[in-house]
Amino acid sequence: MKLPGLIGKKVGMTSVFSVEGKSIPCTVIECGPCVVTQVKTLEKDGYEALQLGFDEKKEKHTSKQLSGHFKKAGTTPKRKLVEFAGFAEEHKLGDVIDVTMLEGTNFVDIVGTSKGKGYQGVVKRHGFGGVGQTTHGQHNRTRKPGSIGACSTPARVFKGMRMGGRMGGDRVTVENLEVLKVIPENNLLLVKGSVPGAKGSYVIIQK
Repeated sequence: MKLPGLIGKKVGMTSVFSVEGKSIPCTVIECGPCVVTQVKTLEKDGYEALQLGFDEKKEKHTSKQLSGHFKKAGTTPKRKLVEFAGFAEEHKLGDVIDVTMLEGTNFVDIVGTSKGKGYQGVVKRHGFGGVGQTTHGQHNRTRKPGSIGACSTPARVFKGMRMGGRMGGDRVTVENLEVLKVIPENNLLLVKGSVPGAKGSYVIIQK
């Protein structure tokens, strides 16, 4: 991780009104509080970073190795661990970093895992036109890929050919999302537009 940030959980989407009275679609993110569970140093680990933990987890569902890791930091077990670098302030084990870190920030980058769509065809996966835009040699098959290769030369299908396959479930980064509001008392962050992932999925917020 090159940027300082926080771990959050996508709550859902709503809309807020601007000063001009326009309805702005926004995503609500439960952003922190995150606990510093490990401090990586140049001397010991070869690089500098902070490992943050977020979201409570039951002790009985935590391995003994991780339980010891969290006890060393003086905190309860956490579900999600992510490393961040580039913090301006010094932090030590057990420190809590919350959404107030983002106050005064106008734009953030958000990383999440997109919703899985399963096996999809070329129309949905790659935006092919089907029969309405017959650019692939078909004439009566509505949502098919059409021709995928030439004849004797090159006598094979090139790698990277756009075809049907698994869609979604990918790591997606959305850059420069506008921060509309920070609500410290509820650990909430409102950003303009959509964020990858389903409700309840973890996201990474970077300054």
